[in-house]
Amino acid sequence: MIKMKKTFLLLFALLLSGSLAFAQSGQIEFTEFDLDNGLHVILHQDESTPIVSVSVMYHVGSKNEQPDRTGFAHFFEHLMFEGTKNIPRGEYSKFVEKSGGTLNASTSPDRTYYYEILPSNQLEMGLWLESERMLHAKVDSVGIQTQKKVVIEEKKQRYDNSPYGTFQVELMKRAFKEHPYRWTTIGDPDHIRAARDEEFQHFYDEFYVPNNAVLVIAGDIEPENTKKLVEKYFGEIPPGKGKIYRPDIVEPPLNGEVRDTIYDNVQVPLLLQAYRSPAMGTEDFYALDMLNTLLAYGQSSRLYKSLVDQQQLAMQAGSFPFPFREPGVNIAYAFPNMGNDIKEVEDAMIAEIEKVKSNLIDEHEFRKLQNQIESDIVTGNTRIATRANNLARYYTYFGDAGMINSELEKYMAVTREDIQQVAKKYFNADNRVVLYYLPKSQKQ
Repeated sequence: MIKMKKTFLLLFALLLSGSLAFAQSGQIEFTEFDLDNGLHVILHQDESTPIVSVSVMYHVGSKNEQPDRTGFAHFFEHLMFEGTKNIPRGEYSKFVEKSGGTLNASTSPDRTYYYEILPSNQLEMGLWLESERMLHAKVDSVGIQTQKKVVIEEKKQRYDNSPYGTFQVELMKRAFKEHPYRWTTIGDPDHIRAARDEEFQHFYDEFYVPNNAVLVIAGDIEPENTKKLVEKYFGEIPPGKGKIYRPDIVEPPLNGEVRDTIYDNVQVPLLLQAYRSPAMGTEDFYALDMLNTLLAYGQSSRLYKSLVDQQQLAMQAGSFPFPFREPGVNIAYAFPNMGNDIKEVEDAMIAEIEKVKSNLIDEHEFRKLQNQIESDIVTGNTRIATRANNLARYYTYFGDAGMINSELEKYMAVTREDIQQVAKKYFNADNRVVLYYLPKSQKQ
């Protein structure tokens, strides 16, 4: 146990030193190629520390599910750790942990992402693990029944029995009526319970195939040898046979404010405003993201200064996007101080937004905003794991991994007028959902 702790500490130190070393290097260099089976591969070499990230992003998320079978993508995030034809059940993670590495996965409406961070001399093992997951994952009744219990319990703990835990579920089903974004990645437990084993097998066969994935290998690698290893472990995996389902549903305008009240097991009320927002990668998205930074980045942000510091109406206030590949939502929120009326807090929040619509932000505040955005992007990309994730995401969403080097330019191209314009365009009453979360004791 002591030896294992030392190994993790060493790996953490290497990760940190790798971040510091990369901070001086500028553009992120990478190479990319395709295997005959359609797998897209991206290699990024960084020899500053002896670590490597092996990651696979599958172009499948909750939006690829059917309305009566939600939660499948998230279910597979769990199931794909069960084991494979050649890895005994429950042993998958142990290979990584015994090598001093870490691993994890995540699901969004648009993609599912798996990764390992390993000492670089364990690169081949990481490739073997991910190839096994892609070709030989155990989609059997034992694993399915196990993970059904796990994800249903997760829904109870993280959503149903957690204060404000249902906010995303409640907002999205009101903000969208037709698009699959109307359900969240956790899905409906009844759908998971009712699903047959063969339905899960079909989902795996359709989406977890090389021609629906990108493999990113970043860190202390030798590119030519890595290419040979990729071909060795992934080259013989057959591509998917059928057409991969991509929803083409265009959500109609909201055309009017939607308001509701949720009475929950909470002590402090919560105000939520969800505005329908532009898709990632669009010019409006970058401007709206900068607007969010203006409104909610730290204690010097406009919402915090006004609602928390100056008027003392709220104990916390902010605004953030749900960055989806297709038009999504932007959420503003506030927790009122004890004794303050939630409607008064809402009016104060709207007043701050109206100021952005009415007046251009001044040059000093705009330069500060640009500096914050630049710092976030540059600092984020100092970590090898973040670079790998970004390369995979840009390729999966836009077919262009090179956006990792150009996205900052897109933010810097945003003008003060652009920020004012998106505030006027999106932050309007007929484009928002308003939810009050109130204690059950206040229900009449």
